[in-house]
Amino acid sequence: MGSITLQKVSKVFGEAKVIPSIDLEIKDGEFVVFVGPSGCGKSTLLRLIAGLEDVSGGKIVIDGKDATESAPSERRLAMVFQSYALYPHMSVRSNIAFPLKMAGMAKPEIDKKVADAARVLNLTDYLDRKPRALSGGQRQRVAIGRAIVRQPSAFLFDEPLSNLDAALRVNMRLEISELHQQLKTTMIYVTHDQVEAMTMADKIVVLNRGNIEQVGSPMELYSKPRNLFVAGFIGSPKMNFVPQGSQTLGVRPEHIQLSMESGEWKGKVVVAEHLGSDTFLHVNVEGIGQMTARGDGSFPAKAGDTVYLTADKARIHRFNEQGLAI
Repeated sequence: MGSITLQKVSKVFGEAKVIPSIDLEIKDGEFVVFVGPSGCGKSTLLRLIAGLEDVSGGKIVIDGKDATESAPSERRLAMVFQSYALYPHMSVRSNIAFPLKMAGMAKPEIDKKVADAARVLNLTDYLDRKPRALSGGQRQRVAIGRAIVRQPSAFLFDEPLSNLDAALRVNMRLEISELHQQLKTTMIYVTHDQVEAMTMADKIVVLNRGNIEQVGSPMELYSKPRNLFVAGFIGSPKMNFVPQGSQTLGVRPEHIQLSMESGEWKGKVVVAEHLGSDTFLHVNVEGIGQMTARGDGSFPAKAGDTVYLTADKARIHRFNEQGLAI
């Protein structure tokens, strides 16, 4: 079991309310991603769940039991940090086995658990190497292996891929998703990268200044953002916003048709990004300002060209004066 429930959980540092008050339910086996800009409280919230920070108010329930005052070691949660935190003088085998040795487990059982984790993470051939002989992605897998052998109720990941280069980030993203499918264990994953959130999560929790703006599946948040903040944060490139009287219209770059001849809005291309399969045009539109449109990779526009943009009327989002979806 790995269900986690937050009931009016808050965290205050001095005069600063980092987490004002949060209610959240995480079901057993879910892959939940906390996402939001830097300073939104997502890592603090993860540390509150782990027991690495004391709550200022509210209750944390893990598997039906009140764990608010429980020590981190009593919560049966395993945390994987951004910095790997491996022992440089130990082999991969010893790093993975370390928490089991500290728990006093018998050596034959330790060896079996380490071998099983290494097989799942494709680390079998590296068990006798030291961390310095591994790539960044392999080191992160060792850190995950050290968490796996503890057989926790849930895994907590705190921006685990931010130290990796772009190609490794993609590979590790896939590996962690595959790992979740294999283990069926609850995972809570913190990131500021909404692409990671969209591609990995069963459920996304969008945070802003310590508050939950919206909770839902990736496609729910993409298709039905509750407010301007979520609409502007989820999606890459971000949604375009067009003021119209007392409303704001929102249209995603991929829901705009491009033409060199005619259309709803006329503008001049500032930057054209030709990416092969796609072309992203950043266009200064008369009376609106800069908008971004996504077109076919063969669309011929270049900087300085005049283009026309037409929004797909069925895909337009509308927000009222308070920034809430209508």
